[in-house]
Amino acid sequence: GFVVGHAGLYQALAMFAVAYFIIGMTVLSVCAIATNGALDAGGAYYMISRALGPEFGGSIGIMFFLANVCGSALYVLGLVEAVVDSFGIPPGQETGTGVHVLPQSYWYELLYGTVLLALCLLVCLVGASIYAKATFLIFLIVAAVLGTILVSFFATRPLTVPIHLPNGNGTETDNGFFTGFSLSTLRDNLGGEYRVDYTTGQMMSFSSVFAVMFNGCTGIMAGSNMSGDLKRPSYSIPRGTISAVLFTYLVYNVLAFLMCATCNRILLQKDYGFLRDISIFPPLVTVGIYAATLSAAMSNLIGASRILYALARDDLFGRALALAKKTSASGNPVMAVILSWLVVQLVLFSGKLNTIASVVTIFFLLVYATVNLACLALEWASAPNFRPTFRYFTWHTCLLGIAGCCVMMFLISPVSASASLGFLLLLLLALHYLSPSSTWGYISQALIFHQVRKYLLMLDVRKDHVKFWRPQMLLMVQNPRGSARLIDFVNDLKKSGLYVLGHVELQDLDMLPSDPLQPQQDSWLSLVDKLNVKAFVSLTLAPSVRHGVRQLLFTSGLGGMRPNTLVLGFYDDEAPQDGLARHPAFTSSREDVPLGFPPLRAATTPKLLSAREYVGIVADALKMLRNVLLARQLESLDKAWELRRAANPPPTIHVWPVNLLRPDSARYADTCSLFLLQMACVLNMARAWRRARLRLFLCVEAGAMPHAQEEKLRQLLKDLRIQAQIQLVPWDTITRLHWQTSQGPPGGPAEEEEEEGVVNFPTNTTQVSDEYVCAANKLVLEQSPAPAVRFLYLPRPPADTSLYPLYLHQLELLTRGLGPTVLVHGVSAVTSTQL
Repeated sequence: GFVVGHAGLYQALAMFAVAYFIIGMTVLSVCAIATNGALDAGGAYYMISRALGPEFGGSIGIMFFLANVCGSALYVLGLVEAVVDSFGIPPGQETGTGVHVLPQSYWYELLYGTVLLALCLLVCLVGASIYAKATFLIFLIVAAVLGTILVSFFATRPLTVPIHLPNGNGTETDNGFFTGFSLSTLRDNLGGEYRVDYTTGQMMSFSSVFAVMFNGCTGIMAGSNMSGDLKRPSYSIPRGTISAVLFTYLVYNVLAFLMCATCNRILLQKDYGFLRDISIFPPLVTVGIYAATLSAAMSNLIGASRILYALARDDLFGRALALAKKTSASGNPVMAVILSWLVVQLVLFSGKLNTIASVVTIFFLLVYATVNLACLALEWASAPNFRPTFRYFTWHTCLLGIAGCCVMMFLISPVSASASLGFLLLLLLALHYLSPSSTWGYISQALIFHQVRKYLLMLDVRKDHVKFWRPQMLLMVQNPRGSARLIDFVNDLKKSGLYVLGHVELQDLDMLPSDPLQPQQDSWLSLVDKLNVKAFVSLTLAPSVRHGVRQLLFTSGLGGMRPNTLVLGFYDDEAPQDGLARHPAFTSSREDVPLGFPPLRAATTPKLLSAREYVGIVADALKMLRNVLLARQLESLDKAWELRRAANPPPTIHVWPVNLLRPDSARYADTCSLFLLQMACVLNMARAWRRARLRLFLCVEAGAMPHAQEEKLRQLLKDLRIQAQIQLVPWDTITRLHWQTSQGPPGGPAEEEEEEGVVNFPTNTTQVSDEYVCAANKLVLEQSPAPAVRFLYLPRPPADTSLYPLYLHQLELLTRGLGPTVLVHGVSAVTSTQL
């Protein structure tokens, strides 16, 4: 009567259609999830938490608990209104007459509500079995009452119904009319006519009426809330829920039509209990109203207790809900029932049913939207184990359910909807950071996998362009204990590209009972998390380190995401230091250093690879057209200190784009030099290194027009949009040492220029003396102030493998004592001057 009296028949039918459209879409999602596996206690909370993870499940569980609590209070207040309407002393009278003996006031109505709620509590404390029997008895009563009402619309003759309404200290009397079936009455009731609600004094609107009406439709979750008490929830929930939805939708529409065709607007708007007046047996209608509201109150109370018990059992909120875990000998969660009863009792202080109706509706709509979201996520993830036996749903129905819920939330009350979403977001964040990890599985991982696979297939390597080049690093790590700062440094160099930590285990799988790398995987992943680097981990077994690196270069990555740059620590005789124990990620917390990694090699222990094999790895990478970075003394780089020190002068990055081991070729614009510039620029672009300044050193000889070379280099930097200070460095004395020890005079025939991508490397290594290399090292070292890190040109290894040890010896001399240094050799074009 309340709905059709204010909204009219057309709008009432529209409200039912919208409400049941939302409910129907949600029911399809509930049935799909309910038939996809075993259900436990908690209903919708259990479904959402196991589908979307603990954060969503826990936050929606609290929202659903509050929705059921407020819903229970709503129905208790509705029952109080019905009792007071039947037995209350009329307004303006001090004493009652006949059956009208109950005093009316806020505190008296609160007392009546408390007594009725205590009755619900007693039933729920006994257990689910007595509740099931009580609800079945109530169902029979309500069915009988409904049949009586339908007969009354046809059997009752037209009559006048006196209506007594409070007006100040007195009463106001009006007359409503039951006209019987009348076309004129039906025509008058077709359109909406919103007026003040006589119980709250508030002006009604479409949204406020819909909010009250929707609460009569929220019982669809009653069956799923009892999932832990049902023998076959996967069988019972779909059949019972769909039957209930179809039955109630039909009943609501039939009643709306009958009321509009037989009752005038005044009767519908000013007497919500008019069905007693037109019934052929009025006491039965009163009993039916009491039974229906009492059943709904009990249903919401027991549903809230089951949700609270499930939340407590999952330990999402720790000790805060520990009390709710306690159960009786029969398994009934009595403490959860008592706690739910206490919260409902607090809500009863709101006083009027329509006051909390909009909040309850928004809470239920939010839960329904999340149930649809859970089903949508499972469907979109396309996981093979999502095989519900209920197949009458698609992702379209889930999406429509979500959209319908969200739209109606904001139509009912934008403020309440926004506040509810804000509260949900706070719960999500709190659970994300405070709740323990679960073993339920995370739908986010399945969705990410689905999307990543799709986009990896779309990432076509044939469409690569130099404008969009980015470094994709493979860092080889022998033991993370000695490479923590190097791992962190390379993380700054990757520029949103792929970053893989590679490790080679020297064992033979044929001689082992199982894969020894699987137990190590967790330690490596924990290290990545703790160091807060965005890297993948790739471990392999091989008979030698060189073979293992080849395997990783061939197999690491997927599709268009493959390493294009190999990073190695430098091969020298220094004893490794345990930098992991001193790393800020571990010194700033109480957690122990990961124990999954072996202790570092002692200084006297032989290395796992020889100098020849090390240089062979560099040569292999270049043959495979991978860029190579050799990092020396990066463990001595205290990045935090370097970047915290005085801003004037700021920390610097020294860049030497000339091949210092080949003084007869002083080019600084070849592919390798440009790659070196690019890597230094990439480091400078990292957030932690933005305060640093690039300093570019241009080696010049007397008479070679140094200013012209400087201007040319400056123009190159401008074209490449690289901001760097250029410093001219005379190196006549250094090159003189080379020509004095060289077999040919300075003006003699020059050695063939190195061709890009050619495998026949020059043998320039034999032409450079140790004295020259030491002088070049001194030249680099003398440039002050000392930088945070240096980038040097890495020459190609010689073609003659017997010269590998000499090549490595010269690299060691060149970088000796320089501090953190990165030797760079690039084989691919990485810079672009085009838009």
